[in-house]
Amino acid sequence: MLFVFIGRDKPNGLDHRLAVRPVHLEHLKSLGDKLVLAGALWDADDKPEGSVMVLEAESLEAATSAFSADPFVQQGVFASWEVKRWNLAIDNMSGRS
Repeated sequence: MLFVFIGRDKPNGLDHRLAVRPVHLEHLKSLGDKLVLAGALWDADDKPEGSVMVLEAESLEAATSAFSADPFVQQGVFASWEVKRWNLAIDNMSGRS
């Protein structure tokens, strides 16, 4: 099953996000092929304001556990975050970077 994580950064948290980003990226790499997609949400000023990640997991509990281990969560980058079961309906990602 696929699960989507949506996290919203704390206000004025860009410096904190950037400081934690290297360990966040290492965490994402450690998830291996279970991590399907990941990337930042951008605001109107082209600055990161949150994150979206899609993970393959056996249950909502397993997905929530993996996402809650992320340094962005553990070190307080996000003001809020949620995990939802997600269904892929259209996939036009092949060949894009």
